[in-house]
Order: sequence, then C-alpha cells, then structure tokens
Amino acid sequence: MRSLFTRPRALAVILAGTALAFSPLGGQANAKLPADQLTNPCFTPAEGPSARGGHGPDHRELSAAEQKAIDAKTARLLAAKQARGLAPKAGQLAAANVPVYVHVMRSSSGAGDVTNTQISQQIAELNQDFAGGESSAAANTGFTFTLAGTYRYNNSTWHTDGQSTTYRSQTRKGGKNALNIWLVNFSYLGIATFPWDYASNPSIDGIRVQYTSLPGGSATNFNLGKTATHEAGHWFGLYHTFQGGCTSTNDSVADTPAQGSASSGCPTGRNSCSLPGLDPIHNYMDYSYDSCYNQFTPGQSTRISNAWTAYRA
Repeated sequence: MRSLFTRPRALAVILAGTALAFSPLGGQANAKLPADQLTNPCFTPAEGPSARGGHGPDHRELSAAEQKAIDAKTARLLAAKQARGLAPKAGQLAAANVPVYVHVMRSSSGAGDVTNTQISQQIAELNQDFAGGESSAAANTGFTFTLAGTYRYNNSTWHTDGQSTTYRSQTRKGGKNALNIWLVNFSYLGIATFPWDYASNPSIDGIRVQYTSLPGGSATNFNLGKTATHEAGHWFGLYHTFQGGCTSTNDSVADTPAQGSASSGCPTGRNSCSLPGLDPIHNYMDYSYDSCYNQFTPGQSTRISNAWTAYRA
C-alpha cells in the first residue's frame, strides 16, 4: 500500500464495505484533498520512515515463511501448467491484454470525481510503464491495459474507503484476469491484493488508489499516475524492492539489489544494505517519488509472467 505522505503501496488489507449508489458516466475533476478525510476507519498505518510519508503498508503483511511457501506454490502451479501445455514455452514469457475497470467512488456531493481524460491518461501511464517505456534499463513486461469500463458512484462512505469489502464485492467486474481500480479518498496512496489470494476471495481482488494520484491530481510528488503502476505491480505478484530487508531472499527477484529499507524522495546513490548494489530507487516497487520511478527489471518481468500463468491465466 502507498501512503499519501510516504508511499506505502499495495496492501492487500481486507477491509469492510457497504451499499450502493450508481451514477452515469461523466463528471468534473475534484482534486482537493480535505484534511478531515485523510483517515482510514479500518486500518491505522504505522508511523515511521519505512512507510512512505509515515503511512503503513499497502498490501497484507507476509512473513518470510509465507513468502517462501508462496514462491513454492507458484512454482508447483507453473510446473503443472507447463506439463499440460498451458504455460509459455521455454525461453518465453506470458503476455496479455488486461481489461481495466475503473470505479470512481465519489461522495454524495460529488467530491472525489476525476475526468475521463485523467482516466485515459492513467491507462496510458500503465501501458508506458509496463512496456518499459521510461528507461533503456527497463523491461517490457509484455502486458498491456485496455479500459473496459468506467463506473461512477455517489456514496460518502465508499468515497473514504468505508465498508470496502462490501463495496468491492458489489461493484467488481470481470474475472481473475481483470484489473479493478477503485478510486477513493483515504490516507494511503494505494492498497492492493495479491494474485495468490484471488481464489480464496475473488470479490475484493484489485487495487484501491487515492484519486488525487492520477495524472494531473493534487497529490504533491505523487500525481503522475505511478501509484496505480506500483499497486498493479503487487496485483501481478511483485513485492516491494525492500521486502524482507537486507537479506538474500529480499523480494524474490535476483536483479533488484537487496534493500534494507524503503526510499523516500529520489535519493541518488542510496545504499541501505551491505549486500552488492545500490538501492533500486528508480524501481516502481520502491517508495520513491513518481518523478523518480522509471523501471521494472527483467527479473520482475519474469516473476510477473510466472504469477500470471499460475494464478490469473
């Protein structure tokens, strides 16, 4: 999960949800961030520099043992699909076009609305980032995104992420391959679910994103649309680059240098770990400013491919 003041990104936290109020497409952008709406009634984030801007994690916490078990399960599922001819051939990676359903959770007065242009720009940002379009060092993951639908709701409780289990289960569209993005107003920048949790709770699968983080929004340092990229990374199965701290396992990706703690801002030359390599501050899965981000690595692309084949294909 990402927080508004630091960037805890994709927490697969399961929160509660509620009733509905649907309105037609359209509406004006409202980029204000009311101070009295910067709290999440269901989860109090931890304070400290490890949580971007002092906010808590953006996905459910994983122990080292669970991380190891998930990686083993992914490998088993992948091997089983390969044996049945349902996985990419040796030397190839999965690729797919992901349908995206955007849910604009406005308040009863219409606060929290975003324009259709901002939504289109967000989809374009996802396509650029997952195609490796921002750096010569970036990997092209092979995944693209197409807007499959925009839905606008007027519900003040949902707007501030209240009763989130209910609102997600009542509004989610598509199957396991569909990315649902709920735009809300909470103290985080984003929260995401992991692909291996889909089978046990499909109705809440997707990412919640602070609406002011969309391109052109008012979230200072975090308004280029990179929050959705970060949270989508979790949705595809990526951990933070600092997952596990300064350990050889770290984020289960070999080509992201081990990182002792999350970054903040864009600290060039930062080295928080005694293991080889500088901190990957330009990686979408760190907690850097949007302007600092520019890449997924080839190893992350492989992990995305494996998790997609195992859980979402």
